[in-house]
Amino acid sequence: MDKITMEGVTAYPLKRIAVDNGDILHAVKATDDGYAGFGEVYFSQIREGAVKGWKRHNRLTLNLVVPAGEIRFVLYDDRPGSATCGQFEAITLSPDKNYRRLTVAPGIWLAFQGIAPGVSMLMDLIPEAHDPEEADKKTLAEINYSFSL
Repeated sequence: MDKITMEGVTAYPLKRIAVDNGDILHAVKATDDGYAGFGEVYFSQIREGAVKGWKRHNRLTLNLVVPAGEIRFVLYDDRPGSATCGQFEAITLSPDKNYRRLTVAPGIWLAFQGIAPGVSMLMDLIPEAHDPEEADKKTLAEINYSFSL
């Protein structure tokens, strides 16, 4: 499993309960570490090889779970004063290989890539309803990182 070293990012192990007709995949409880409140839950799909990003939330803590497929998350820290300023971190999540909840603090750039064949899906729980003015975006070319399969 990937070890997280970036300041403000944590990966929490999640339970997967085997059930004959389909497993139960836990995501988050109000009592879990990293839970910052409920405002909205959304799902985002991504095709194999596709990359979405870069996006930085300025107020929101992200709680990301991958219940289907496999997704590589790439984080970039440009926060002045952060112990990991200037560093990248990559973590791959899937329900079969590395089922965890990735909690990302505000101020960290995030991009993600579909790794599994077909379509992968992520779930994000955020502490307030989506506000397009709350986040900053950059094109993939504006932060130098090589996304390859």
